[in-house]
This record gives sequence, structure tokens and C-alpha cells, in this order.
Amino acid sequence: MLRGDRIGLRARHEEDIPILRTELFDDVVNASRTEIGPWRPLAPDTKDPRLVVDDTHERTVAFSVVELDGGTLVGSAELWGIDTHNRNAHLGVALRPSYRGKGYGSDVVDVLCHYGFVVRGLRRLQIETLADNAPMLRVAERGGFVREGVLRSSAWVMGEFLDEVLLGLLVQEWRQGPTALSR
Repeated sequence: MLRGDRIGLRARHEEDIPILRTELFDDVVNASRTEIGPWRPLAPDTKDPRLVVDDTHERTVAFSVVELDGGTLVGSAELWGIDTHNRNAHLGVALRPSYRGKGYGSDVVDVLCHYGFVVRGLRRLQIETLADNAPMLRVAERGGFVREGVLRSSAWVMGEFLDEVLLGLLVQEWRQGPTALSR
């Protein structure tokens, strides 16, 4: 497990999937704001590709986010679009609704950066988020990410096109926290 100040990133467990699915992906609005494609209902016994981890797929590493105190599932995080030639990747974070706004997002981003830069040896990490996602923009910028541009009208969300903000962080800009070595 990778450890932050309050959270850990660990492998996805089978018992995580129904919770994450119910709280993150069965919610039409939430899923529409975080997914590339349109929301669609999935039968309960369907292996949900957004949550089932394929360990043979080298371009994505998915984690479950848990509280260090007690191990409660907080959400999901991933490094995706991993490009080992150009040494870059994208970050994705999805917290359960009851855990949002409590400081977990910053800890998750810090630990994902540690994983990307230290464990994987990447040189650049990137976040794309909707322009109206103020909490994610704050978390990213607090973590050292720099706004690099706006992708105008690039996301179809619930009947309208929204802008996305592109943020990047280079390894030489990254500030390792005091607990980085203990992770």
C-alpha cells in the first residue's frame, strides 16, 4: 500500500466494486461529469470495466483509496494513459460523496504524484477536469499543477458542452512532502 497522511492507495478488492459502482457510477450526473462516454445502466452481474482491474493492461494502474485509520473505502484513484516512452501519465480521482470536501483529495493527488514520479519514473503528470470543478482545480493547484490551457466545449455533460481545464506537473516542479520517503 502507498501511504499518505490520511489515506492509503491499495489494490482494488472485490468488495470495493459494489460500493464504488453505487456511489460513483450509478449516479447519472456524477458519471456524466467523470466519464468520457455517455452514462448507461449496467446489469448488477456485469463486470464493470470502469472498476474491474485488468492487471495485464500496462497503461492504467487503478487503486482503491482507503482511510489509514480503519481502512474505510474513500474512493478510487488511477494513473491512466501511461506512456512509458514519453514518460507521462494522467491522474484520475473519484471520491465517494460523503468523503468530498474533507481534505482527502489533496492527499490522494500527493500519493499519486509520488507513485508516478518516484515509483514509475515518469517526468510529467497531467489532470483534465471540468472548468466548473473548483474543488479539483484547488487540489491540483495546491499540489503544484499548473494550468496549461482550456479545452473549449470539449466535454458533453448532461445536454451541454462544457470546457475542460488542462493542468500539468513536471517532476522537477514537484514538491515532495515530508512523508514521501515513508510511502
